[in-house]
Amino acid sequence: MFQWIVSTVSQGGYGGIVLLMFLENVFPPIPSELIMPLAGFAAARGDLSMAGVIAAGTIGSILGALPWYYAGRWVGSERLKRLADRHGRWMTVSPADIGTAETWFNRHCGTAVLIGRLIPAIRTLISVPAGIARMSLGRFLLFSAIGTVVWSGLLATAGYALESQYTRVADYMDPISMIVIVVIVLGYLYRLITYRAGASDTKSAD
Repeated sequence: MFQWIVSTVSQGGYGGIVLLMFLENVFPPIPSELIMPLAGFAAARGDLSMAGVIAAGTIGSILGALPWYYAGRWVGSERLKRLADRHGRWMTVSPADIGTAETWFNRHCGTAVLIGRLIPAIRTLISVPAGIARMSLGRFLLFSAIGTVVWSGLLATAGYALESQYTRVADYMDPISMIVIVVIVLGYLYRLITYRAGASDTKSAD
């Protein structure tokens, strides 16, 4: 995969960066932690401009977030609540939990999307609750763009500064991504073990 990423950026230029960042959002195993530092290295060599690199990374990332956003809109709150009613234990949420989360997300959706776009392993997933909550497309694009410009800019700048050692960026980011994934998995397992059907509904009624 690494050689394919290098080849795509080298031969495709800005278009290659857009394609890779689109795929990175649709298929998370393709790491932006390698794509953008490599693009920054290309800018340091004079093959591309930093502004163009960041713009291409941002465009590709936002395009890749849209399928997940629309998937969330397709699922919708009511359908998700019905799924939780049937499979609450494995989802570890009740319909009442979803209602509470929806209220919170509606209140903080802009901040949640912006910050979510900056967190490895969450960057793609944050698009789904935005769609479920029916966050307006304009707001979603605005806050996604702000967060993505920051993320892409930091990675590209790191690659620009490190030049031929740009792969070190991924070496630093991989442990962070792994920690986030482990925390998510452990949180899920904890909720699965401690989940009690109807508990959340009872609390809500109180």
